[in-house]
Amino acid sequence: MWKDFKGFAFKGNVLDMAIGVIIGGAFGKIVTSVVNDIIMPLFGFLTSGTDFKQLKWVLSAAITEGDKVIKPEAAILYGLFIQNVVDFFIIAVSIFFAIKLINRMKSPLSKSVKEETEEKPTVTEKDILAEIRDLLKSNANK
Repeated sequence: MWKDFKGFAFKGNVLDMAIGVIIGGAFGKIVTSVVNDIIMPLFGFLTSGTDFKQLKWVLSAAITEGDKVIKPEAAILYGLFIQNVVDFFIIAVSIFFAIKLINRMKSPLSKSVKEETEEKPTVTEKDILAEIRDLLKSNANK
């Protein structure tokens, strides 16, 4: 069982996927920071100082007695939703361009491999048999 697990865990694809997940998590944090700290404040500035984190529809107000909250506020936080949509859009566009770049880099490599395989003369069974026949004839004539 240990051999099977070791064979599975140390295959190239599994390690590549693990590295991709780790890098993706770090990339997600960077994009979230860009959205929260740069893009959304710019949107807030353009919309007269609106803080998108505070945008919400209050369904029922909080009930308090002094400093104690008896019933918390029920609200739909659509401002946070907008931030998450912007976050997703940036990640999706970044991944799209990264894959497009990778495919563009792969394309010349695959073309050169394809050209190498096309340059090699293809030898058929008929050609080999004809060559053997000619060799046998030349040996028979000696």
